[in-house]
Amino acid sequence: MRIAMIGTGYVGLVSGACFSDFGHHVICVDKDRAKIEALERGVMPIFEPGLEQLVARNVQGGRLAFTTDLPAGVAEADAIFIAVGTPSRRGDGHADLSYVLGATEEIARALTGPAVVVTKSTVPVGTGDEVERIIRETAPEAKAWVVSNPEFLREGAAIDDFKRPDRIVVGTDSPEAAEIMREVYRPLYLNKAPLIFTSRRTAELIKYAANAFLATKITFINEVADLCEAVGADVQDVARGIGLDNRIGPKFLHAGPGYGGSCFPKDTIALLKTAEDNQAPLRIVESVVKVNDLRKRAMGRKVIQALGGEARGKTIALLGLTFKPNTDDMRDAPSISIVQALQDAGASVRGYDPEGIEQARPLLPDVDFFSDPYRAAEGADAVVLVTEWDVLRALDLKRIARTMAQPILVDLRSIYPPQDVEAAGLRWFGIGRPARAG
Repeated sequence: MRIAMIGTGYVGLVSGACFSDFGHHVICVDKDRAKIEALERGVMPIFEPGLEQLVARNVQGGRLAFTTDLPAGVAEADAIFIAVGTPSRRGDGHADLSYVLGATEEIARALTGPAVVVTKSTVPVGTGDEVERIIRETAPEAKAWVVSNPEFLREGAAIDDFKRPDRIVVGTDSPEAAEIMREVYRPLYLNKAPLIFTSRRTAELIKYAANAFLATKITFINEVADLCEAVGADVQDVARGIGLDNRIGPKFLHAGPGYGGSCFPKDTIALLKTAEDNQAPLRIVESVVKVNDLRKRAMGRKVIQALGGEARGKTIALLGLTFKPNTDDMRDAPSISIVQALQDAGASVRGYDPEGIEQARPLLPDVDFFSDPYRAAEGADAVVLVTEWDVLRALDLKRIARTMAQPILVDLRSIYPPQDVEAAGLRWFGIGRPARAG
């Protein structure tokens, strides 16, 4: 099939590359000429494991191309995916649909034949109705079906998620559109991925509900971790004990400094706005958002407490800056709040991340960045593990202890057993266990 992917951001580029790897002919469209020219040279705008090789293979195979010419990209396409950004709208927290609706108008003017127009972007309930209205008013003679097909990609594991999905959700009431979408995803038939057909509004809500539920699981175990510290329990054992219950499951029960990234923060807020507009308040999600914001700020105080309650004049090294490993995404990363709290307390902050430093620079002013974790730790009064990158899972702790001004390790991801940290000559502080346990 011929597929047009409007937008070459995280979702659009990964989806387009994976569709082409299935054997479809895909053209990715973006207004950013510099980005398109870079993609044509094989330079990726984001870090995602395996993406550069996947793009190169399919460009070479003639199945994947890039353009700034939307009419040319849309011409003769069987399926046109809208995969542009929907950031939080400044001032009120609603999802900003200007990119989605702008792309829809351009698509409507460029339609040349029957096609499905698919919203891949995360959009509030009812957006598909607005997309359909724009197409009907702009191109009343066009034969087009508007479909919702939300993405469920984890940054750092997006290619595998696309090719081996837990489920594929398609929102449409049209038999013709459903048949085209079955053909689009036919290559996944052998993987037996469930293809779930729902109404368009239901599909739109599934995406938001899924992210809000996962954010709730994260926030729940983070609050349990605080209780564990207070009563002398071990949150990792608690998480294992409840996660073995099939009704709960073990995923997203890893206590840490709070969730961040491109999805959970903006999607939970957008869902709250939708609920508010429809007089159906979501009190649990409201609490999740508030608790998560407070938690990220509290992590800075945890580091200061490890220093004896005084951070002024101290040097602190943060290892791992992105909101999660295997991505360069700094959006709403816990490290941002931690750095601000430490700097407000008078500390000097150093930062290390294997992929996110360039994205971190404009967000973390006055931070000294290092390309090596050991150099960042030299002379520091405390080392803080913020993101669980693989490169940080097997550090030479004895080497770090020898070069620090004070041997303090604050492990916000429970990477190391406290006893191993203390055996290396470091004082351990972490999450969900009494300080200096072991």
